[in-house]
Amino acid sequence: MDSVKKTAGKNSMKQIAIVGAGPTGIYTLFSLLKNDTPLSVTVFEQANEAGVGMPYSDEDNSRMMLANIASIEIPPIFITYLDWLRDQSEAHLARYGVQKASLHDRQFLPRILLGEYFRDRFLALLEQAKKQGFEVNVRESCQVIDVQATPEGACVWTAGHAEPEPFGLAVIATGHVWPEEDTTPRAFFPSPWSGLMEAKISACRVGIMGTSLSGLDAAMAVVIQHGEFTEREGEPTHFRLDEGSEALKIVLMSRSGILPEADFYCPIPYESLTLVTEQAIEAEIEKGSEGLLDRIFGLIVRELELADPQWCQTMALNTLDADSIRDAWFADRQQHGPFRWAVSNLDEVERNKRDRRTVPWRYTVLRLHEAVQEIVPHLSEQDRERFNHGLARVFIDNYAAIPSQSIRRLLALREAGIISILELGNNYEMALKEDQTVINARGETWTFDTFIDARGQKPLKTKDLPFPTLRKQLESAGEDIPDVGDDYTLLEPEYLRGRIAFGALPYLMHDQPFVQGLVVSAEIGEAIAKAAIMPATRARRRLPFIED
Repeated sequence: MDSVKKTAGKNSMKQIAIVGAGPTGIYTLFSLLKNDTPLSVTVFEQANEAGVGMPYSDEDNSRMMLANIASIEIPPIFITYLDWLRDQSEAHLARYGVQKASLHDRQFLPRILLGEYFRDRFLALLEQAKKQGFEVNVRESCQVIDVQATPEGACVWTAGHAEPEPFGLAVIATGHVWPEEDTTPRAFFPSPWSGLMEAKISACRVGIMGTSLSGLDAAMAVVIQHGEFTEREGEPTHFRLDEGSEALKIVLMSRSGILPEADFYCPIPYESLTLVTEQAIEAEIEKGSEGLLDRIFGLIVRELELADPQWCQTMALNTLDADSIRDAWFADRQQHGPFRWAVSNLDEVERNKRDRRTVPWRYTVLRLHEAVQEIVPHLSEQDRERFNHGLARVFIDNYAAIPSQSIRRLLALREAGIISILELGNNYEMALKEDQTVINARGETWTFDTFIDARGQKPLKTKDLPFPTLRKQLESAGEDIPDVGDDYTLLEPEYLRGRIAFGALPYLMHDQPFVQGLVVSAEIGEAIAKAAIMPATRARRRLPFIED
C-alpha cells in the first residue's frame, strides 16, 4: 500500500508505531486523528491487507460464520456499518446471502462482510490523515519480530531488516493468537482458525470442543463442504446433505452440554442501573473484602427484584446465594435438553424482537456484569474462586448470546441427523492417538477422526509474548502479566512507562475477565490515543482470570 506522507516537518512530529491493523489498531488510528497536532504513524500488518483483522478476514472465516455484533453496537468510523452496507450493490451483498432491502441495524451478518467494512474505513482513515497533515506509513506483509522500550521511546524490528526503527510510542495491537498452522496434524485443529478454512474434511466422525458460537461456526465450516442450507425469510431452515457424505456425524461437546441463548432484544445504548451504581459498588468496597461478594449479591438481588419481581419469584431468587445462582440459572436448560430448549428459546426471542419487547431480567443481568467486575480485585482469594465459578458464569452466558440464524442452522443440522451434543462432565479425558482423538467421559468412550478445539482465545502471559526483548524487559521486573495503566501504557518496569501501549486483548483478559468485542477495541484505541500526548500514571486494577 502507498504511504500517506506529510512532506514537511517530519522530524518535529511524534513518531508512533501501531503493531497490528485489526479493529484495535484501526480504532487507535481513528482516535489519534482527533488530536489537533499532526503525528507520524507507522502501521505494521503481517497480513496482505491492513485494516481487516483476523476475526473478519476471508482467509480465516467462511461466509457461513456470523459476526456476533450488529451495526447498532459497532462504534462508527465516520459512517455506521449499516450506512456502509446500504452503499454496497445488491449483487455484492447477495454474494453473502444478504438482501439489501431487508438490511437493518440489529442484523447479524457474515464476518467477512464486516471485515470489508473495516478495510474500507481504514482506507478512509488514510485519506483523512492526509487532509489533516498527518504522516501515515502502512507496512503490509510485514512481520514485527521484536520490540524494545528505550529511554527515548521504543524500537521496532521487522523481519528481513537488521536495524530497528525508533518511535516515541509503540502500540501493541496484535489481536488474537492461534497456533501455527504448519504444526497442526490434519486430524486435529487447535482452533477453528488454524487451517480449518483451507482443509478438506472428509465425511467422517467430527468432534468439536465447545458449544458456544465458535463451536457452531466450526461445525458450519465442516458441513458446508458436504451439503447446503436452504434459508428463506419466514420459513424453517433446512440442510441437504450431499450424496456420498452420509457418514458425516458431528458431536459438539462441553462440560455442561448447554447451548447459549439466542441474542435478545434490548435498548441500546444501555440504560443506567437503579441500585448497582458506581457509587454503590465503591461504598461496598470501602467496607472491606470480608463478605464483599455476598453483600454485592444482595445488591444484585434487589436490582433484579426491582426490575422483574415475577421472574425473581419464579427463580426463588431470595433463597439463592452467589454460589447456588449458577445451577439455578442453567436449571431450565439442563432439565429440557439442549435442542428442545433451543427451539423454545428461539421462538421466544424472535417474538420479542418482532414486538420490540425487552425481558427485564435478561437486560438487567446484561448491564450488571461490567459494574460488578469492579469488586473482583478487592475479593478474598476464596471469594474470587466463588465468583469465577458462580456469578461470572452467569454473566458470560448472558452477554455471549448468539445470532438466531446460528441456532436455526444448528436445529436444521439436528433435523438432518448430522449433529448431536455431548455433556462431558468435569472429569473427562482427551487423548490424541495416531490419527484420532479419543474422549473418555461418564464411563463411555468416543472416537473422532477429526477434532476441532473451539473453546476460543485463552488468556496469555508475558512468557507468551512473541517479542523477545520486550518479554525479557517485563520478566526482569517480575511481570508475569503485563501491567498497564488506564491508558494501556505499560507501567512496570518503571523505565517502560509511556513507551509501550499494550492493547492486545489476550494479555488483558487476566486483568479484565469480561473484556471482549469491538466496543472494547474502540475504548482501548481512544485511551491509547491519550497516551500519545500524556503517559499514564495510575495502574489499572488487576482482576483474576477465569478458566474455561
